[in-house]
Amino acid sequence: MAETVKIKTRNLSFSYNGKRILRNTSIDFAENKIAAIVGPSGSGKSTFLLTLNRLWESIPNCNLEGRVEMKFGNTFHDIYQKKYPVTRLRRQVGMVFQAPNPLPMSIYKNVVFPLELAGRKDGEDARIMVEQCLKKVGLWGEVCDRLDTSALSLSGGQQQRLCIARAMMLQPEVLLLDEPTSSLDHKAAAAIEELLVDLKGQCTVLVVSHYLDQVQRIADSIVELQDGDMKGRSLVFAA
Repeated sequence: MAETVKIKTRNLSFSYNGKRILRNTSIDFAENKIAAIVGPSGSGKSTFLLTLNRLWESIPNCNLEGRVEMKFGNTFHDIYQKKYPVTRLRRQVGMVFQAPNPLPMSIYKNVVFPLELAGRKDGEDARIMVEQCLKKVGLWGEVCDRLDTSALSLSGGQQQRLCIARAMMLQPEVLLLDEPTSSLDHKAAAAIEELLVDLKGQCTVLVVSHYLDQVQRIADSIVELQDGDMKGRSLVFAA
């Protein structure tokens, strides 16, 4: 069965301070799959993720050329069209960074924060959604009796799962993760990997990783970046 395309880039180039980081990238990503983005340090992996949710636009001296299209509601949309609101894009495309970045507030407030930004009131529905998201990331049983305590009191692995729960609150269709396990111990990293495999049933996952063994365990496809050039390759690993 042919895979359904969720994201496609066409002749995508990106530069910072006049230095070309991405060069004429044209590649597709399948819906409800995990795509691992690999390559040497400085090859543009993190930059590529930023082009998919327009977070780079707050950084001076950057320039993007080409197209990024995503399928929302069975229709492909050019996310850089002026008529496509960036606020809508950020609700549809969640982002989790390399280092856990909980907000300096309670566990509950961290998770409900995206709803408040979207203008939704913190009522019973929001509380149910917080519980559901914390259960999805396997954190509910660990924090359900201390939701009012500071999120900064959590361990590194718990904080990263909390950040994923926060990213899932608006039910994004795409989830971007930039080396989400690099600062975690083996046990915490394994929990994140298991979570990502579960989440691909709900959204399309793109994860930057420099761990080949991790890619082997969780990825459905690989995209390799080398000197700004991006190429997809099949999942063929040595036994």
